[in-house]
Amino acid sequence: MQTHKAKRVEIIIEAPLERRLTDAITAADVSGFTILPVRGGSGRSGRWSREGQVSTAGGMVAVVCIIRPERLDTLLEAAFSVVERHIGVVSVTDCEVLRAERF
Repeated sequence: MQTHKAKRVEIIIEAPLERRLTDAITAADVSGFTILPVRGGSGRSGRWSREGQVSTAGGMVAVVCIIRPERLDTLLEAAFSVVERHIGVVSVTDCEVLRAERF
């Protein structure tokens, strides 16, 4: 089966900024993304968890996009415009997809 090169971009950001990030991504003409809740983790500030929180306001979400390589810079600029002033992590990995026309 033939596969096609793509980029997987994962953006982990504070939950209250989810809408601002997805609006910026959409404005950059990226229509496909998945939003996942982040239950906890560990970073520079130590371990953290959503356990015991009444709302999602203190939590994090992961926004995942799979795009064509030539669209990467546009997506990263849009994401960084939101992430640069807040807690967040942006990672990019190479991946392959089966149906290139969808990305």
